[in-house]
Amino acid sequence: MTSDPSLAPFFNPKGVVIIGASGDPTKLGYGLSRNLVQSNYPGAVHFVNPKGGTLLGCPIHPSVAEVPDPVDLAAVLIPARFVPDALHACGKRGIRAAIVGSGGFREVGPEGAALEAEIVAIAREYGIRLLGPNCIGLLDTHLPIDTTFLPPPGPTPGDVAFISHSGAICAAVIDWARGQGYGISRLVSLGNQADVSETDVLEPVAEDPFTHVLGLYLEGVKDGPRFVENARRVALKKPIIALKVGRFEAGRQAVASHTGALAGQEEAYNAAFRRAGVLRAQTSEGMFDRARALAWCPLPKGRRVAVLTNAGGPGVTAADALEGFGLELAQINETTRSALAEVLPPAASLRNPIDMLASASPKQFAESLRILLTDPGVDSAMVIYPSPPMFTSGAVAKAIIPIIQNSDKPVVAAVMGERLIQEAVEHLRAAHIPEYRFPERAAAALAALVQRSEALRYAQAEPILLDDADKSAVEKILETCPQEGFLPAEAGEQILAAYGIPTAPMVLARSRDDVLVCTRQTGFPVAMKVASPDIPHKSDVGGVALNLQDEAEALAGWDTIMQRVLAAHPKARVEGVHIQRMIPQGQEVITGTVQDVQFGPLVMFGSGGVEVEGLKDVAFALAPLTSLDADYLLKNTWAGQKLAGFRNLPPADRTAVLDAL
Repeated sequence: MTSDPSLAPFFNPKGVVIIGASGDPTKLGYGLSRNLVQSNYPGAVHFVNPKGGTLLGCPIHPSVAEVPDPVDLAAVLIPARFVPDALHACGKRGIRAAIVGSGGFREVGPEGAALEAEIVAIAREYGIRLLGPNCIGLLDTHLPIDTTFLPPPGPTPGDVAFISHSGAICAAVIDWARGQGYGISRLVSLGNQADVSETDVLEPVAEDPFTHVLGLYLEGVKDGPRFVENARRVALKKPIIALKVGRFEAGRQAVASHTGALAGQEEAYNAAFRRAGVLRAQTSEGMFDRARALAWCPLPKGRRVAVLTNAGGPGVTAADALEGFGLELAQINETTRSALAEVLPPAASLRNPIDMLASASPKQFAESLRILLTDPGVDSAMVIYPSPPMFTSGAVAKAIIPIIQNSDKPVVAAVMGERLIQEAVEHLRAAHIPEYRFPERAAAALAALVQRSEALRYAQAEPILLDDADKSAVEKILETCPQEGFLPAEAGEQILAAYGIPTAPMVLARSRDDVLVCTRQTGFPVAMKVASPDIPHKSDVGGVALNLQDEAEALAGWDTIMQRVLAAHPKARVEGVHIQRMIPQGQEVITGTVQDVQFGPLVMFGSGGVEVEGLKDVAFALAPLTSLDADYLLKNTWAGQKLAGFRNLPPADRTAVLDAL
């Protein structure tokens, strides 16, 4: 990865100047100054305030112009109306990176938006990269540097980076993560993203050797295709987990086609994350639970999980949770069961989940886990225990840690309780073994490891481009089509043919007499559909007749369609009917595209015909598709699964469908 060099001062500055430094502990400028000094930042620290004086043992300069070298990053925390002058001063001083923590810009209305546009113009004039405004800054626990104004203590050094659109979420995460034992490597608050966006910082954050996983809190993305490109490059090296909020936000625009009615912002984000190899979390806690496992565990070779516990109830809970996340209980082989029988009491359950009983000793925990991890049918393991009645939780943790560290299979622990299990928690965290309070969270963490393996496959897959498509023919076809409204059916057929996608031959009958001529060309049975640029959903107005067996039925079909269309849509422009030969014993599916505002074209596949909007059995993927994308569309729809054969339907040509997609 090679990140934008203009962003380097944000992440490894030689010197930082705080514009708005204050000696008043009630001011945010004091909090920012305190945090920078107390972070033990190794570079030069400069303060600016027109009042001058000293602060935290450092001189306060009256102006930016008087700040000595080295200085390449400014942290600006002053009233919004003064920010333009501060940026002019930074530009003249040669500072090319600025964090604007001040609020009062686009987030407050039109006047603030105009002020934000002004500071962006100033930044561009001088070549300044701008983080914010309306952000809390950034920090790095390993450099170290802290340009936030949050109250201490700061985060515990760790291996998970956090990038967020929300400053409040950043503040909450820092405090919560410290209490939960989650360490942070880098944190970036993006604010209004007037210049620097989530896409810009992905690579420089990931280049940090202490960062093993990236967590994202996203409210949207500024440039969808560029986000996918950058995230994909990063995800090939380090896991990315995104918490994308606004999943149920109303007001999504729909286009007047079946695909547009079904596609929405969330489908586009899911498709984009899948293409980029980004995992998606549903909750903040879930994001960090998964991040801990991804940072500390090897990836499993499959979905088969062994569960080892000293109580039956937690084992059942784990089994349910694992299945819910698409994992499966490993089938323990006879050799493994025999070995377990030698170390466990006769009453112990040797079927997965393995219930060792409440009397299980630390030695039995360790030896049973070692045996399970040697079973070739086990890909990963979960150790569950409420605090044992006759042993300390810490003793169990110390016993299993060497077993886990000597295995190439991932193991997570569900140490249930709170007060009685703190010793175990401390030992496990120190050994970098993921621990959770309940089996459900541990199961989600194991699922994330499997999902990471799948995400890597998607990120590594290359889109398939059509080399033999007659694009010039398509351009000529489109030039002859109306520039507004729906694409004429004939043009659609011609375009599909230019791309090598076979269709049933279609003819247009412009009159009742034409019906006889056309059906002699196609043969029977036929399907008949009204041809009108004003009627996209033909069945809604009775404009479809199917399985017409002879000329008499075809003529009757014409009459019926015309009567129904006239009654339902009297002002529609009707050109006639399209006639096609019926395909016998076929399975009806739909495929199409929709243009997403942020990510571009999506390919849709699912159940077709009258079922399309009723069932909403559809899946989406970014275009152009990879082979994995096409396979995903079939595996994740009932329409695709039926291609293997269902009830009286014979298996369909799945390969042909994949080729068409």
